[in-house]
Amino acid sequence: MPEGDTIYRTAKTLRAVLEGRELVRASSARTDLASRIAALAGRSIVSVESRGKNLLIHFDDETVLYTHMKMTGSWHVYRPGEVWRKPRRRACCVLETDAFVAVCFSAPMVELLTPWQVKAHPALRPLGPDLLAPEPDIDEILTRLEAADELSIGEGLMTQKLLAGIGNVYKSETLFLCRVDPFAVIASLDDSQREQLVRTARALMMANLDSGPRRTRFELSDRGRKQRHWVYGRRGRPCRRCGTRIQMRRQGLAGRSTYFCPRCQSVGRYSCADRHAFARMLRDPARHLRGKR
Repeated sequence: MPEGDTIYRTAKTLRAVLEGRELVRASSARTDLASRIAALAGRSIVSVESRGKNLLIHFDDETVLYTHMKMTGSWHVYRPGEVWRKPRRRACCVLETDAFVAVCFSAPMVELLTPWQVKAHPALRPLGPDLLAPEPDIDEILTRLEAADELSIGEGLMTQKLLAGIGNVYKSETLFLCRVDPFAVIASLDDSQREQLVRTARALMMANLDSGPRRTRFELSDRGRKQRHWVYGRRGRPCRRCGTRIQMRRQGLAGRSTYFCPRCQSVGRYSCADRHAFARMLRDPARHLRGKR
């Protein structure tokens, strides 16, 4: 699934070719969307924005085109008459101006919304602060993380209701760089650790907003694709810090992949039950002590 930086870059590209322009034609290969998308012809694009992993295109009649890429979707931009890189039958939304053609392929979530529907949308309304906002509300993010204290930090960083934009890559890389066990419950981390994680994730994402492949390692000697990350996608390969073999474990109800170094991140030192017990003790130490008497 594209992470926040990818959607940010997509919005930036679409903004450059669509914003302020009138649509000469709009269409969709999806029968459930075709007539409503076609009705956008003649409308002008006012703005394009990203919110975490969500992308919104605003029109001059206040209609909002909402898309979420999930695992399959992507936006492409072409010149009129240019050959598309994917088949037309997968084009769930085509926006044509006099100079450009913007095509959204295979996105599972494509909706036309009113401003009120945007505010009430079940995927947009509960979103946490966007890490790529000009000035993200870090304090609000930390407050939301604290309220989810029994959740593992690996799951917490991926929960869009707590903070928006992080996916598997940035989760794994951030936790490694901060030397934090992905399976530790949030309550077992102190305030400074949580803030360090949030700020590190933002810094990594901000460093990838320009063109070029995503990377979390920036050494000048790194040229190949396999050199771009510390742990992500490197299961079975030696840790770049200590030589221990990188592991991957599925995490959370969605079974999302988490890559980690068991030594650098002290994974496995305590059981899951131990961590939960420790979290409960931190929330109510007096009750814990009473239980020991």
